[in-house]
Amino acid sequence: MALPHAQSGQIVSVRPLGARLADTVTTAVLKAGQLEVMRVVLPVGKSMKEHQTPGEATVQCIEGVVEFASELGVQQLHPGDFVHLAPRALHSLKAVQPASLLVTMCLKPAEKT
Repeated sequence: MALPHAQSGQIVSVRPLGARLADTVTTAVLKAGQLEVMRVVLPVGKSMKEHQTPGEATVQCIEGVVEFASELGVQQLHPGDFVHLAPRALHSLKAVQPASLLVTMCLKPAEKT
């Protein structure tokens, strides 16, 4: 059974999971129109292979340490770090420590005016 997504105006916690991190899986927080928000959970060594999103995206590290690879090379994301991705920017993630991240994606690229 799918978990319900957040509704307009509903408060949702994205605080660190702490001791619950090891028992939590990646979940969608919100999926609406042009926006999708997910809490991505990565145990040590777990990775998300190189991929891209059709529109812009952001990745914010909530807890743990993650190697973030992009056209700029490999960088580490620590709690509180945030990165913006342009549409179709190739990137990958790999957990150095158990981690949770808040990922926000625009599902459609911006229309050209």
